[in-house]
Amino acid sequence: MPTFSRSLEQSLHRALALANERHHEYATLEHLLLALVDDQDAAAVMLACNVDIDKLRRNLVTYVESELEKLVTDGSEDSKPTSGFQRTIQRAVIHVQSSGGEEVTGANVLVAIFSERESHAVFFLQEQEMTRYDAINFISHGTAERPGLTESRSTLVEEEPLLQFFAYEHLPEHLKEHSKAFGDLARRLVETLPRNPERTMALRKLLEAKDCAVRARLFE
Repeated sequence: MPTFSRSLEQSLHRALALANERHHEYATLEHLLLALVDDQDAAAVMLACNVDIDKLRRNLVTYVESELEKLVTDGSEDSKPTSGFQRTIQRAVIHVQSSGGEEVTGANVLVAIFSERESHAVFFLQEQEMTRYDAINFISHGTAERPGLTESRSTLVEEEPLLQFFAYEHLPEHLKEHSKAFGDLARRLVETLPRNPERTMALRKLLEAKDCAVRARLFE
């Protein structure tokens, strides 16, 4: 079972502390993302994806302090993570474990947050045009040596198995040129659309179009 990096452990404690300081009954994904703003691995990914960290911090603080008033309690009990918070951490652990990694970092948790599509945390990231695909793409291309950045493209394939048929890296250059556009679009669809029968149909149709384009290149 993968372990948490020291930085992630501090971030999780910070997320709970942010909720406790405000006497919130629950620690939400927004508390978690606010804590990840100061996590070295998560912040590196956000900066690489052109996220304005200071703006994100301000938006999250405003949301936590003004929109979560209903979570304020008079009790003295510590804040408890919401189900979304817990799912996100579990998802990050599973992804790292399935990819053979040994350590879960803030970068992995940041990627996992994107699966909670209806959350304000995801809204604030997407507001700055950051997507899950952008995060994974940064983590898996040329930056694997950065401590803790263990997430890879395989994460998307785990979510949508059809993506494996859009792989183009193994193709010769004259075929890769045409196949790449379809592969990139397929990953973008998985990133931005909810998983449902319509998305599956869209990917199947796109796969058919990709095969036709490759055959057209072969038979020219």
